[in-house]
Amino acid sequence: MDTLYLVSNTRNIQLFMSGSLKNCNLRIMHQAGYYAALPGNRFRCDLCPHQCLLTEGKPGQCKVRVVRNGKLVSENYGRLSAIATDPIEKKPLYHFYPGEKILSIGSVGCNMHCKNCQNENISQCIDIMADQLIHYSAKDIAEKAVKDPARLFAFTYNEPTIYYEFMYDVAELLNKRGIVCVMVTNGYIMPKPLKNIIPLISGFNVDLKFFQENIYRKMTGAGLKPVLNTLEQVKRSGQHLEITFLVIPGINDHPGEFKKMIDFIHENLGREQVFHLSRYFPRYKMNLPPTPIIKMLELRILAKEKLDFVYLGNTGPEIDSNTWCPSCGNLLIQRNYYTTTIVGMRDNTCKKCGTVIHGKFREQ
Repeated sequence: MDTLYLVSNTRNIQLFMSGSLKNCNLRIMHQAGYYAALPGNRFRCDLCPHQCLLTEGKPGQCKVRVVRNGKLVSENYGRLSAIATDPIEKKPLYHFYPGEKILSIGSVGCNMHCKNCQNENISQCIDIMADQLIHYSAKDIAEKAVKDPARLFAFTYNEPTIYYEFMYDVAELLNKRGIVCVMVTNGYIMPKPLKNIIPLISGFNVDLKFFQENIYRKMTGAGLKPVLNTLEQVKRSGQHLEITFLVIPGINDHPGEFKKMIDFIHENLGREQVFHLSRYFPRYKMNLPPTPIIKMLELRILAKEKLDFVYLGNTGPEIDSNTWCPSCGNLLIQRNYYTTTIVGMRDNTCKKCGTVIHGKFREQ
Protein backbone atom coordinates (compact mmCIF):
# COMPACT_ATOMS: atom_id res chain seq x y z
CA MET A 1 0.00 0.00 0.00
CA ASP A 2 1.31 3.46 -0.92
CA THR A 3 1.90 5.96 1.86
CA LEU A 4 0.76 9.56 1.38
CA TYR A 5 2.11 12.32 3.60
CA LEU A 6 0.01 15.40 4.35
CA VAL A 7 1.27 18.37 6.35
CA SER A 8 -1.44 19.19 8.86
CA ASN A 9 -1.48 22.93 8.33
CA THR A 10 -2.33 22.72 4.63
CA ARG A 11 -5.90 23.20 3.39
CA ASN A 12 -6.23 20.28 0.99
CA ILE A 13 -7.08 17.65 3.60
CA GLN A 14 -10.54 17.37 1.99
CA LEU A 15 -8.94 15.62 -0.97
CA PHE A 16 -7.71 12.85 1.27
CA MET A 17 -10.96 12.60 3.20
CA SER A 18 -13.11 12.34 0.08
CA GLY A 19 -12.53 8.62 -0.34
CA SER A 20 -10.86 8.89 -3.74
CA LEU A 21 -7.57 7.81 -2.18
CA LYS A 22 -9.01 5.30 0.27
CA ASN A 23 -6.54 2.60 -0.75
CA CYS A 24 -3.61 4.68 0.42
CA ASN A 25 -2.02 4.77 3.87
CA LEU A 26 -2.48 8.39 4.98
CA ARG A 27 0.08 9.88 7.38
CA ILE A 28 -0.79 13.39 8.55
CA MET A 29 2.37 15.27 9.49
CA HIS A 30 2.80 18.47 11.50
CA GLN A 31 5.06 21.17 10.13
CA ALA A 32 8.13 21.73 12.28
CA GLY A 33 9.63 25.02 13.37
CA TYR A 34 13.21 26.19 13.88
CA TYR A 35 14.95 25.52 10.59
CA ALA A 36 16.68 27.23 7.69
CA ALA A 37 15.67 26.45 4.11
CA LEU A 38 18.75 25.89 1.95
CA PRO A 39 19.25 25.64 -1.83
CA GLY A 40 18.47 22.30 -3.44
CA ASN A 41 15.40 21.57 -1.27
CA ARG A 42 17.60 21.03 1.77
CA PHE A 43 16.88 22.10 5.33
CA ARG A 44 19.03 22.75 8.36
CA CYS A 45 17.14 21.90 11.52
CA ASP A 46 17.86 24.51 14.21
CA LEU A 47 15.98 22.90 17.08
CA CYS A 48 18.99 21.21 18.69
CA PRO A 49 22.77 21.71 18.41
CA HIS A 50 23.18 18.83 15.95
CA GLN A 51 21.74 21.21 13.32
CA CYS A 52 21.16 18.26 10.99
CA LEU A 53 21.17 18.89 7.23
CA LEU A 54 18.07 17.18 5.86
CA THR A 55 16.90 16.20 2.40
CA GLU A 56 13.65 14.65 1.19
CA GLY A 57 12.76 11.54 3.18
CA LYS A 58 15.94 11.54 5.28
CA PRO A 59 15.41 12.11 9.03
CA GLY A 60 17.79 13.82 11.40
CA GLN A 61 19.61 12.16 14.29
CA CYS A 62 16.40 12.18 16.32
CA LYS A 63 14.72 10.02 13.60
CA VAL A 64 11.45 11.96 13.88
CA ARG A 65 12.11 15.28 12.11
CA VAL A 66 12.18 14.71 8.38
CA VAL A 67 11.51 16.42 5.05
CA ARG A 68 8.26 15.30 3.41
CA ASN A 69 6.96 16.86 0.20
CA GLY A 70 9.39 19.74 0.50
CA LYS A 71 8.50 20.63 4.11
CA LEU A 72 10.25 19.91 7.39
CA VAL A 73 7.80 18.01 9.58
CA SER A 74 7.60 16.48 13.04
CA GLU A 75 6.55 12.86 12.60
CA ASN A 76 5.89 12.27 16.30
CA TYR A 77 3.57 15.25 16.85
CA GLY A 78 0.80 14.02 19.16
CA ARG A 79 1.92 10.39 18.92
CA LEU A 80 2.40 9.21 22.49
CA SER A 81 4.10 6.10 23.80
CA ALA A 82 3.00 6.72 27.39
CA ILE A 83 0.61 8.76 29.50
CA ALA A 84 0.53 8.10 33.23
CA THR A 85 0.34 9.71 36.67
CA ASP A 86 3.58 9.47 38.70
CA PRO A 87 4.93 10.73 42.01
CA ILE A 88 6.79 13.94 41.19
CA GLU A 89 9.84 12.53 42.99
CA LYS A 90 10.15 10.01 40.15
CA LYS A 91 11.17 12.74 37.64
CA PRO A 92 13.24 13.29 39.90
CA LEU A 93 12.11 16.58 41.42
CA TYR A 94 12.55 16.88 45.20
CA HIS A 95 12.11 20.62 45.72
CA PHE A 96 9.22 21.17 43.32
CA TYR A 97 5.89 20.51 45.02
CA PRO A 98 7.18 17.44 46.91
CA GLY A 99 4.67 14.68 47.63
CA GLU A 100 2.44 15.67 44.71
CA LYS A 101 1.34 13.53 41.76
CA ILE A 102 2.14 14.60 38.20
CA LEU A 103 0.47 13.60 34.94
CA SER A 104 3.21 12.67 32.47
CA ILE A 105 3.47 12.02 28.74
CA GLY A 106 6.15 10.85 26.33
CA SER A 107 6.57 10.02 22.67
CA VAL A 108 9.45 8.31 20.82
CA GLY A 109 12.93 9.21 19.66
CA CYS A 110 15.87 11.15 21.10
CA ASN A 111 18.59 13.50 19.90
CA MET A 112 21.18 11.62 21.98
CA HIS A 113 22.24 8.01 21.58
CA CYS A 114 23.50 7.09 25.03
CA LYS A 115 25.18 3.70 25.29
CA ASN A 116 23.60 3.34 28.73
CA CYS A 117 20.11 4.52 27.71
CA GLN A 118 17.55 3.76 30.43
CA ASN A 119 14.49 3.77 28.13
CA GLU A 120 15.88 2.57 24.82
CA ASN A 121 12.61 0.88 23.87
CA ILE A 122 11.05 4.28 23.12
CA SER A 123 14.03 6.60 22.67
CA GLN A 124 16.30 4.53 20.43
CA CYS A 125 13.86 2.12 18.78
CA ILE A 126 11.15 4.10 17.04
CA ASP A 127 9.81 1.45 14.66
CA ILE A 128 6.80 1.09 16.95
CA MET A 129 5.64 4.60 16.07
CA ALA A 130 3.42 3.77 13.09
CA ASP A 131 1.61 0.80 14.60
CA GLN A 132 1.52 1.11 18.38
CA LEU A 133 1.37 4.79 19.31
CA ILE A 134 -1.89 6.52 20.16
CA HIS A 135 -2.52 9.88 18.54
CA TYR A 136 -3.73 12.80 20.68
CA SER A 137 -4.39 16.42 19.86
CA ALA A 138 -3.06 19.12 22.17
CA LYS A 139 -6.66 19.81 23.18
CA ASP A 140 -7.15 16.11 24.06
CA ILE A 141 -4.22 16.24 26.47
CA ALA A 142 -5.29 19.57 27.98
CA GLU A 143 -8.78 18.25 28.67
CA LYS A 144 -7.37 15.09 30.22
CA ALA A 145 -5.05 17.16 32.43
CA VAL A 146 -7.92 19.33 33.67
CA LYS A 147 -9.86 16.23 34.74
CA ASP A 148 -6.87 14.59 36.43
CA PRO A 149 -6.51 15.19 40.21
CA ALA A 150 -2.86 16.09 39.64
CA ARG A 151 -2.48 19.78 38.84
CA LEU A 152 1.05 19.23 37.59
CA PHE A 153 2.10 18.02 34.15
CA ALA A 154 5.41 16.61 32.84
CA PHE A 155 6.92 16.20 29.40
CA THR A 156 9.21 13.23 29.96
CA TYR A 157 9.95 9.52 29.27
CA ASN A 158 11.73 10.23 25.97
CA GLU A 159 13.42 13.55 25.14
CA PRO A 160 10.75 16.30 24.97
CA THR A 161 12.89 18.57 22.81
CA ILE A 162 12.21 16.41 19.76
CA TYR A 163 8.45 16.69 20.15
CA TYR A 164 8.88 20.41 20.77
CA GLU A 165 5.89 21.61 18.72
CA PHE A 166 3.49 19.31 20.55
CA MET A 167 5.02 20.19 23.92
CA TYR A 168 4.65 23.89 23.16
CA ASP A 169 1.03 23.57 22.04
CA VAL A 170 0.07 21.48 25.08
CA ALA A 171 1.97 23.69 27.56
CA GLU A 172 0.32 26.80 26.17
CA LEU A 173 -3.13 25.32 26.73
CA LEU A 174 -2.22 24.03 30.20
CA ASN A 175 -0.85 27.39 31.33
CA LYS A 176 -4.16 29.00 30.41
CA ARG A 177 -5.88 26.42 32.64
CA GLY A 178 -3.59 27.02 35.61
CA ILE A 179 -1.72 23.70 35.35
CA VAL A 180 1.99 23.79 36.14
CA CYS A 181 4.32 22.21 33.55
CA VAL A 182 7.63 20.37 33.94
CA MET A 183 10.24 19.35 31.35
CA VAL A 184 12.58 16.41 32.02
CA THR A 185 15.33 16.82 29.44
CA ASN A 186 18.87 16.06 28.35
CA GLY A 187 19.32 19.80 27.82
CA TYR A 188 20.49 19.45 24.22
CA ILE A 189 18.48 22.27 22.69
CA MET A 190 19.31 25.52 20.92
CA PRO A 191 19.00 28.79 22.89
CA LYS A 192 16.12 30.26 20.85
CA PRO A 193 13.59 27.40 21.20
CA LEU A 194 14.59 27.05 24.85
CA LYS A 195 13.98 30.78 25.40
CA ASN A 196 10.54 30.47 23.83
CA ILE A 197 9.44 27.43 25.86
CA ILE A 198 10.83 28.59 29.24
CA PRO A 199 7.87 30.90 30.07
CA LEU A 200 5.53 27.89 29.75
CA ILE A 201 7.67 25.46 31.82
CA SER A 202 7.87 26.13 35.57
CA GLY A 203 10.20 23.27 36.49
CA PHE A 204 13.12 21.57 34.76
CA ASN A 205 15.15 18.48 35.50
CA VAL A 206 18.23 18.39 33.25
CA ASP A 207 20.52 15.39 32.84
CA LEU A 208 24.16 16.38 33.08
CA LYS A 209 25.68 13.11 31.92
CA PHE A 210 29.44 13.72 31.89
CA PHE A 211 31.83 16.62 32.37
CA GLN A 212 34.38 15.93 29.63
CA GLU A 213 33.63 16.86 26.03
CA ASN A 214 35.29 13.79 24.51
CA ILE A 215 33.42 11.39 26.80
CA TYR A 216 30.12 13.19 26.13
CA ARG A 217 30.68 12.70 22.39
CA LYS A 218 31.72 9.08 22.76
CA MET A 219 28.92 8.05 25.11
CA THR A 220 25.98 10.11 23.79
CA GLY A 221 26.83 11.37 20.30
CA ALA A 222 26.26 14.91 21.59
CA GLY A 223 28.31 17.62 23.25
CA LEU A 224 28.76 19.05 26.75
CA LYS A 225 28.81 22.81 26.12
CA PRO A 226 25.19 23.15 24.90
CA VAL A 227 23.97 21.31 28.01
CA LEU A 228 25.91 23.68 30.27
CA ASN A 229 24.42 26.60 28.34
CA THR A 230 20.93 25.18 28.94
CA LEU A 231 21.58 24.93 32.68
CA GLU A 232 22.70 28.54 32.84
CA GLN A 233 19.84 29.78 30.65
CA VAL A 234 17.21 28.05 32.79
CA LYS A 235 18.85 29.34 35.97
CA ARG A 236 18.85 32.92 34.68
CA SER A 237 15.16 32.63 33.80
CA GLY A 238 14.18 32.09 37.42
CA GLN A 239 12.33 28.85 36.69
CA HIS A 240 12.96 25.91 39.00
CA LEU A 241 15.92 23.70 38.06
CA GLU A 242 17.20 20.37 39.34
CA ILE A 243 20.10 18.36 37.88
CA THR A 244 20.53 14.59 37.59
CA PHE A 245 23.94 12.95 37.19
CA LEU A 246 24.06 9.19 36.51
CA VAL A 247 27.22 7.79 38.10
CA ILE A 248 28.81 5.15 35.84
CA PRO A 249 31.79 3.27 37.36
CA GLY A 250 35.06 3.92 35.59
CA ILE A 251 33.46 6.43 33.19
CA ASN A 252 32.41 9.55 35.10
CA ASP A 253 33.14 8.77 38.76
CA HIS A 254 36.73 10.04 38.97
CA PRO A 255 36.92 12.37 42.00
CA GLY A 256 39.00 15.00 40.20
CA GLU A 257 36.62 15.41 37.27
CA PHE A 258 33.63 15.19 39.61
CA LYS A 259 35.00 18.07 41.69
CA LYS A 260 35.37 20.18 38.54
CA MET A 261 31.70 19.60 37.76
CA ILE A 262 30.64 20.50 41.30
CA ASP A 263 32.78 23.66 41.10
CA PHE A 264 31.00 24.65 37.88
CA ILE A 265 27.57 24.09 39.43
CA HIS A 266 28.49 26.01 42.58
CA GLU A 267 29.98 28.96 40.70
CA ASN A 268 27.36 29.27 37.97
CA LEU A 269 24.15 27.92 39.51
CA GLY A 270 24.64 28.49 43.22
CA ARG A 271 25.05 26.55 46.43
CA GLU A 272 21.29 25.99 46.61
CA GLN A 273 21.22 24.06 43.32
CA VAL A 274 19.38 20.74 43.82
CA PHE A 275 21.58 17.88 42.61
CA HIS A 276 20.65 14.21 42.16
CA LEU A 277 23.27 11.45 42.00
CA SER A 278 21.67 8.43 40.34
CA ARG A 279 23.10 4.93 40.56
CA TYR A 280 23.88 3.20 37.25
CA PHE A 281 22.64 -0.30 36.41
CA PRO A 282 23.49 -2.24 33.21
CA ARG A 283 21.20 -1.24 30.33
CA TYR A 284 21.12 -1.12 26.55
CA LYS A 285 24.72 -1.39 25.22
CA MET A 286 26.52 -1.29 28.56
CA ASN A 287 27.07 -4.28 30.84
CA LEU A 288 29.34 -2.79 33.49
CA PRO A 289 28.34 -3.85 37.01
CA PRO A 290 26.15 -1.45 39.03
CA THR A 291 27.82 1.51 40.68
CA PRO A 292 29.03 0.49 44.18
CA ILE A 293 27.04 2.13 46.97
CA ILE A 294 30.27 3.21 48.64
CA LYS A 295 31.17 5.22 45.53
CA MET A 296 27.76 6.94 45.61
CA LEU A 297 28.31 7.89 49.24
CA GLU A 298 31.82 9.17 48.54
CA LEU A 299 30.63 11.40 45.72
CA ARG A 300 27.78 12.74 47.85
CA ILE A 301 30.31 13.83 50.47
CA LEU A 302 32.32 15.65 47.78
CA ALA A 303 29.24 17.32 46.33
CA LYS A 304 27.96 18.49 49.72
CA GLU A 305 31.15 20.46 50.27
CA LYS A 306 29.73 23.06 47.88
CA LEU A 307 26.03 22.18 47.43
CA ASP A 308 23.36 22.17 50.14
CA PHE A 309 20.92 19.71 48.57
CA VAL A 310 22.43 16.47 47.23
CA TYR A 311 20.35 13.31 46.87
CA LEU A 312 21.13 9.71 45.95
CA GLY A 313 18.78 7.81 43.64
CA ASN A 314 18.41 4.12 42.69
CA THR A 315 20.10 3.17 45.94
CA GLY A 316 17.28 1.62 47.98
CA PRO A 317 15.47 2.73 51.15
CA GLU A 318 18.46 2.26 53.43
CA ILE A 319 20.11 5.38 51.95
CA ASP A 320 18.86 8.71 53.31
CA SER A 321 16.93 10.74 50.72
CA ASN A 322 15.42 13.20 53.21
CA THR A 323 15.74 16.98 53.02
CA TRP A 324 17.54 18.65 55.92
CA CYS A 325 17.82 22.33 56.72
CA PRO A 326 21.28 23.52 55.61
CA SER A 327 21.41 26.02 58.48
CA CYS A 328 20.24 24.12 61.59
CA GLY A 329 20.01 20.47 60.46
CA ASN A 330 16.25 20.21 61.10
CA LEU A 331 14.46 17.42 59.20
CA LEU A 332 12.30 19.18 56.60
CA ILE A 333 11.02 16.51 54.22
CA GLN A 334 10.93 12.79 54.93
CA ARG A 335 11.02 10.31 52.04
CA ASN A 336 10.52 6.55 51.92
CA TYR A 337 10.69 5.41 48.32
CA TYR A 338 8.04 7.64 46.71
CA THR A 339 6.14 8.35 49.92
CA THR A 340 6.94 11.92 50.88
CA THR A 341 5.94 13.79 54.05
CA ILE A 342 6.70 17.43 54.83
CA VAL A 343 7.51 17.44 58.54
CA GLY A 344 9.66 20.48 59.35
CA MET A 345 8.58 23.26 56.98
CA ARG A 346 6.04 26.02 57.01
CA ASP A 347 5.44 27.13 53.44
CA ASN A 348 9.02 27.49 52.13
CA THR A 349 10.84 27.99 55.42
CA CYS A 350 12.34 25.81 58.12
CA LYS A 351 10.00 25.69 61.14
CA LYS A 352 12.92 25.63 63.53
CA CYS A 353 15.20 28.44 62.35
CA GLY A 354 13.25 30.25 59.62
CA THR A 355 15.76 29.61 56.83
CA VAL A 356 14.18 29.97 53.38
CA ILE A 357 14.49 26.66 51.50
CA HIS A 358 15.15 26.78 47.78
CA GLY A 359 12.29 25.37 45.68
CA LYS A 360 8.53 25.50 45.06
CA PHE A 361 6.30 24.26 47.87
CA ARG A 362 2.55 24.25 48.57
CA GLU A 363 1.42 26.48 51.38
CA GLN A 364 1.18 24.53 54.65
